[in-house]
Amino acid sequence: MDRLNQKWILQHRPAGGVSAADLELVHAPVPPPRDGELLVRNLYLSLDPTNRLWMSAREQYLPPVGIGEVMRGVTVGVVEESRADGFAPGDIVMPGEGGWQLYTISAARLARKLKPVPGVPLTAHLSILGPTGLTAYFGLLEIGQPKPGEVLVVSAAAGAVGSAVGQIGKIMGCKVIGIAGGPAKCAWLTGALGFDGAVDYKAEDVGAALDRLCPEGVDIDFENVGGTIMNAVFERLRQNGRMALCGMIAGYNDEGPLPGPRDFGRILMQRLTVRGFIVIDYLPRAREAFTRLGQWIAEGRLKWKDHVVEGGLAGAPDALSRLFTGNHDGKLLLRISPEP
Repeated sequence: MDRLNQKWILQHRPAGGVSAADLELVHAPVPPPRDGELLVRNLYLSLDPTNRLWMSAREQYLPPVGIGEVMRGVTVGVVEESRADGFAPGDIVMPGEGGWQLYTISAARLARKLKPVPGVPLTAHLSILGPTGLTAYFGLLEIGQPKPGEVLVVSAAAGAVGSAVGQIGKIMGCKVIGIAGGPAKCAWLTGALGFDGAVDYKAEDVGAALDRLCPEGVDIDFENVGGTIMNAVFERLRQNGRMALCGMIAGYNDEGPLPGPRDFGRILMQRLTVRGFIVIDYLPRAREAFTRLGQWIAEGRLKWKDHVVEGGLAGAPDALSRLFTGNHDGKLLLRISPEP
């Protein structure tokens, strides 16, 4: 069967926010898979703040996407053709690098076959049972090192990673304060998710709210935002506090270095630990995390939301912009094609 691929090609390094003019949607025939390869039709595309980093020439943990290359992205798809042992048409997989495209040719050794979980949608493999869950699990438990009774503050707490971090913090016995934008998101944190408090950064001074909600100070900052919000939490880290630096989305559309804490001397005086991390560092231990995350889901102790944008691959640039406006609810995904 002749197949026509759709794929977004990076044309320019964005200046500020990403627009469709920075990429080009092209159509091209899909080559057949070779020995050891799979032809995958992508079903869902994960949209993440790091997509904006990959488009830039900024120093980062992976090489920037090259001009003229398919935009990098994580997907879940269905195998349409297999030239590799262990995979058959109809298998649901995460290809080695799906990209912003309808079809992907993936080396079988880089693909991960997904086992359906009763009652759990496929989208969860890009969120709570995928990179999102791994990020929350290892970022908090390995770097945050939470202990019962400690105070954990999570920025972007209503987002996919932040909401999982806060719930894991509660499971670990922490007092959890979330920072989010808008009363509905804050109410979800303190209601359905069981956070001890929430700060609406759009309606109140973050520092003053933290002083009210955790006057004794903060032990762990799980940082997703950067900028002034990060600084407000950093200034309240008490002795031996830890910052797990996951993201700094507030500065990703800006040029130049990302600003850090205003008073760097606090790291010395309060004996703080500030450590950045990237989830790919923990991929060899993914099974450990998925086992515990799956158990907490089955026990009803871990909830999540997947925000699926409809409209197909053509809508990818516009959908990505939702990350920077807050116009999404939970893990942001784009439906590329129908599930089998």
